[in-house]
Amino acid sequence: MYIAEQIKRLRGELPEGVSLLAISKYQPIEALQEAYDAGQRMFGENHIQEMAAKAAVLPKDIAWHFTGHVQTNKIKYMASFVSLIHAVDSFRLLCEINKHAAKHDRIIDCLLQIHIAQEDTKYGLTVEECRELLATEPWRELTNVHIVGLMAMGSNTDDMEQVRGEFRQMKQLFDEVKTTYFADDSSFCQLSEGMTDDYPIAIEEGSTIVRIGSMIFGDRVYH
Repeated sequence: MYIAEQIKRLRGELPEGVSLLAISKYQPIEALQEAYDAGQRMFGENHIQEMAAKAAVLPKDIAWHFTGHVQTNKIKYMASFVSLIHAVDSFRLLCEINKHAAKHDRIIDCLLQIHIAQEDTKYGLTVEECRELLATEPWRELTNVHIVGLMAMGSNTDDMEQVRGEFRQMKQLFDEVKTTYFADDSSFCQLSEGMTDDYPIAIEEGSTIVRIGSMIFGDRVYH
């Protein structure tokens, strides 16, 4: 019952307006089912085909969030059911998601991934690239994708003040983007940041979705 207890504890401590996303990559169906039975409905996966396989056998009211790097050739496997794609880092990727969403007559919610960490990483728009993408109008013509917020990962460091500064920078960018491009769109309201090691700071700095894996499922990774 460890998973159920952790779900209940986390859900009990999160403030109103902050959602718990259970990061369930590599976890067996039984672990997700235990979390589901404890009331969890949002699950995050990093591998599209693994997520699709789980979605096929688990309850249909689960909201599946894709949090990994999106390979364009695999979008087709999740386009029919994914609830939110967290890591959109280019206009080209938005176009591909839009194309596959249209085939299923769906509008897929997306977050723009911003690279704020003080370390090398392959993915994520810089702050300036985010501004440039939104300043051009073609993204507004993509009728089957809907940008509903931003996503970021803090630096992998023990310096929590550095991480706090990064999250604070993200909230400032979120507010700027909201005011400039989404002032009339109430659904642009999500800021996805904060994981097991830093989620309390992320919440203090404005996060609306925290992505928790090992604290829920334990450190063991299943393959």
